Amino acid sequence: MSSAARPALAVPSTFPKTANPAPLGLAAFGVTTVVLSSINAGILPPEATAAVVPLAFAFGGLAQIITGLLEFSNANTFGTVAFTAYGAFWLWYSTLLWTVGAGWMKPPAPTGVAAVLAMWGVFTFCLWICTLKANKGVFATFLFLWVTFFLLAAGDLGWRPAKRLGGVLGLITGLAAMYVSFAEVLNATFGREVIPLGKPIRE
Repeated sequence: MSSAARPALAVPSTFPKTANPAPLGLAAFGVTTVVLSSINAGILPPEATAAVVPLAFAFGGLAQIITGLLEFSNANTFGTVAFTAYGAFWLWYSTLLWTVGAGWMKPPAPTGVAAVLAMWGVFTFCLWICTLKANKGVFATFLFLWVTFFLLAAGDLGWRPAKRLGGVLGLITGLAAMYVSFAEVLNATFGREVIPLGKPIRE
């Protein structure tokens, strides 16, 4: 409420703290990855993919891009690149399945999908190197993720066990991301370290 002492349009002397958007992006990535990986690992049937497409678009895609934009406002370069990029990955994946399933385009050659997944493996490996300065939870998530991408690429190139292996490791990756998300929310809520994330390998 405005007053003579504190006008409504007065510029505040200090800006309020902003919330950490990273747990949202980690949760969006983790939940979507766990569900899709459950299909790749053979826990859920292939027909469950129809449930993944809107999840990948809305939560894995849009929520992570929003997180990336918020990290930009926080001057967090790594968070901006990672969340925006993986949000775009899920938008690519959901759009691919949607357009192919609707018959708007032919299914891509497995080698083409393998090339895309392999390049995401390279990109993730580069980001993983940066996580040497992050907590061990984030470090482990990116470690599992780049290996998962390469396994899934190998599966599309014809090594049949690789897809299931990639699914199992994808489950671990998604659960690791969800753990980091939960830990950051819990620790922020209580104002102290309730569950650990591990100190960075490189301080």
